[in-house]
Amino acid sequence: MNLFNISLLLAQATPAAAPSNFLVQLAPLFFIGIIFYFLLIRPQQKQKKAHQALLSAVKTGDKVVTNSGIHGMIANVKEQTVLLKVADNVKIEIDKAAITGIEKENDAK
Repeated sequence: MNLFNISLLLAQATPAAAPSNFLVQLAPLFFIGIIFYFLLIRPQQKQKKAHQALLSAVKTGDKVVTNSGIHGMIANVKEQTVLLKVADNVKIEIDKAAITGIEKENDAK
């Protein structure tokens, strides 16, 4: 057999192996997708749920911090906004989504 015949035999065998070769090529993409989900998407969903729970638990009298760094006490809670008291006789209305955290009060002063 010469080199031409061997290459012809190999060329004929290649199409039969193509379906399994295709699945082998897709396997790394599948695993990358799973890793992407567990490292990026799932933690972000958990963080969003925790923030929504925080916003639904906000009530009048809570001391909060906004995403712009403003500290204040909630004077009134509306559906989409809150009235934030930042100083004596100074109240501002902000979106609920701007609240990033509730300050804990220290009893041991």
